[in-house]
Amino acid sequence: MTEADPILRPSGRRAVLIDGKAAAAQIDAAVRAGALELAAALGRPPCLAVVLAGEDPASQVYVRNKVRRTERAAMTSVEHRLPADISQDALMALIDRLNADEGVDGILVQLPLPAGLDASAVVQAIDPAKDVDGLTAASAGALVLGAPGLRPCTPSGCVYLARRALGDLTGRHVVVIGRSILVGKPAALLFLEADCTVTLAHSRTRDLPALARQADILVAAAGRPGMVKADWIKPGAAVIDVGINRVEGPDRTSRLTGDVDFEPALDAAGFITPAPGGVGPMTIAMLLVNTLRAAARRAGLPLPSAVADLGAD
Repeated sequence: MTEADPILRPSGRRAVLIDGKAAAAQIDAAVRAGALELAAALGRPPCLAVVLAGEDPASQVYVRNKVRRTERAAMTSVEHRLPADISQDALMALIDRLNADEGVDGILVQLPLPAGLDASAVVQAIDPAKDVDGLTAASAGALVLGAPGLRPCTPSGCVYLARRALGDLTGRHVVVIGRSILVGKPAALLFLEADCTVTLAHSRTRDLPALARQADILVAAAGRPGMVKADWIKPGAAVIDVGINRVEGPDRTSRLTGDVDFEPALDAAGFITPAPGGVGPMTIAMLLVNTLRAAARRAGLPLPSAVADLGAD
């Protein structure tokens, strides 16, 4: 990759910015081309079903963005908006119906669910063939085994951005800070699939700054604003900041910030994702790729060539 790549742009300081919005737009366009190709074979567009329970404002925004981008990518989006007091049994029954619906290729349950609902039970009830978030035990097992399956979206976006910045990742040392099942653990496994050497660290790792300084690729996914300081970064390393944290300033206004102390990090890193505008847009992009992949696999069709190189199949 070179700086001519539209997702890589000079920042005016040492680090080159990795523009997640530009990368996601390219992926969305590729998915649209692939969806139109696949629709001709299926006789219908690929379909994503989105389940939203309750009135959480952030979830409302996320779902609205997902639906809009799904439809722009020439796929069908079916929304199921449910009251916050829906029962566990009724929610599980809806998942069962979506699993059995041959016209639905992917199922996404927007988290968090309202209090009183067992989110884990709901997610694990999703047919793994339609698990476009890659969160079921079957999907996680496939990832560990290196078997075909749908991979988690945000970690997939991290690997994609690292490849766009550095090219071949073979042999690179990756340090992932954060061990969540949503990002940290699957990110470590996905970088292993890319032939990297991976260290999975966390807030209790001994001498974490020294370990971080060994990384060719540093993935910050601890959920702590500004945790990763400039002197944690190996000169020239690629820094992938997964964190999205809302912090309040002295004037009582809030802003979004990542897990990396961004401004000083520009003088240390070779490549860096901004937050917001870096990894975040990639999550929906990879969701669209997974929906297309699920539709093709369920129909026994090859993945359209436009998206064949956007992630593991």
